[in-house]
Amino acid sequence: MNAEQVKQQRGFTLIELIIVIVILGLLAASALPRFTRVSADAEDAALEGVAGGFASAVSLVRAEWELRGRPQGSATGSGAVIVMDGVPVNVDGDTGYPVSGNDNTEAHDQNMSSEDCRTIMQAILQGAPTATTNYALLGENRYYVTRENNGTNDICVYFLAITIQSLNSAPAGNDYLRVGNAFVYNPRTGGVSIFSNN
Repeated sequence: MNAEQVKQQRGFTLIELIIVIVILGLLAASALPRFTRVSADAEDAALEGVAGGFASAVSLVRAEWELRGRPQGSATGSGAVIVMDGVPVNVDGDTGYPVSGNDNTEAHDQNMSSEDCRTIMQAILQGAPTATTNYALLGENRYYVTRENNGTNDICVYFLAITIQSLNSAPAGNDYLRVGNAFVYNPRTGGVSIFSNN
């Protein structure tokens, strides 16, 4: 190599390196907030997907109840049983919306248990996510299910387990308005509402 070739081989100056580092820092600072919301967005999307499938399944059960001539069940006021793809689903005899999937023919929109709510999900959703009514088993399941009363009738609350696992105790009452991500099913109206508290 001659002296002229050595002069042409220059590296970056200190100022050029500092400018590049500053530009990379600005790019990273603008992209970082997008990446911190990724897990919250994924939780919201998972909840919305299951809630949408649940709402569609509720509508299918009620449509089947209508097609069968609105069966009322027994004279004691218990609901009817609708069989969907070989799976029995107990429906409220007055509204036709699902109230239990565990052979509880006495369940109706004012007489449900948390287990009734859990079994509705298992009965009407094909490939339903794992769910529990026992807060101690939260880590082994995708959803924590509880029955609450909205002042008029019983409702089912389905919490996305990962969003409530840091709580000291199981959510109760209208906690779904303040903590975790949940969807709520009202068996009197068939409505499904989503609550995201990210």
